[in-house]
Amino acid sequence: MKKLLYITVNSKPENLSSSKTVGRIFVNRFIEKYPEFKVEELDLYKEHIPRLEYEYFESRNCIVNDKATNKLTDKQQKEIRKIKELCNQFIESDVYVIASPMWSLSFPAPLKEYIDCIVQEHKTISFPKKGGKPEGLLNDRDRAVVYIQSSGGSIPWMARPIFNRGLNYIEDIMKFMGISKFETLLIDGTGTTNEERLAALEKAKEKIDGIIEKIDVRDTLFV
Repeated sequence: MKKLLYITVNSKPENLSSSKTVGRIFVNRFIEKYPEFKVEELDLYKEHIPRLEYEYFESRNCIVNDKATNKLTDKQQKEIRKIKELCNQFIESDVYVIASPMWSLSFPAPLKEYIDCIVQEHKTISFPKKGGKPEGLLNDRDRAVVYIQSSGGSIPWMARPIFNRGLNYIEDIMKFMGISKFETLLIDGTGTTNEERLAALEKAKEKIDGIIEKIDVRDTLFV
């Protein structure tokens, strides 16, 4: 069974969060079209995301083995198990929907902490033994990411490389792990009034079916 991993990163309840509101609609519409998908949800403001301590690694981005883990404290062992659990969940998924607001030209900190947990050698990346660039391991099958981002203002596309660094980073890190198929759904101009927010939500919702139409989960994901 294919899996869709729905990741949210906002402390607000869904009805007050623009990114989570549109994210929920996107996931529901996707499942209506592809009911064979299993949905797993990960709320990064409710889920415990470990902070990476040096004791957890035997080398760069490589989590310690079971023998070394057993020598650590119970708390440290629990943290390592959680890191492995998060990474395995990511690897086992096929479609990723990430719903996040833009904060300070980027995204909320829990998303970065989560990414640090899933970028692991021998799991999602590989470092060559003798020089060369690291390689992503998630190109073993078709996978796709949809990044849903809300922002108070409207950013012209020409200025996005400067002001939308969070989106650029997410796309880059996904490709770094081997996932080349990446779509964005921007909820721009949520403004400061309820009227502005509702107008931005409606505009974003109109794009959902178009993105889903690009997805073919039978053979390839993005066509």
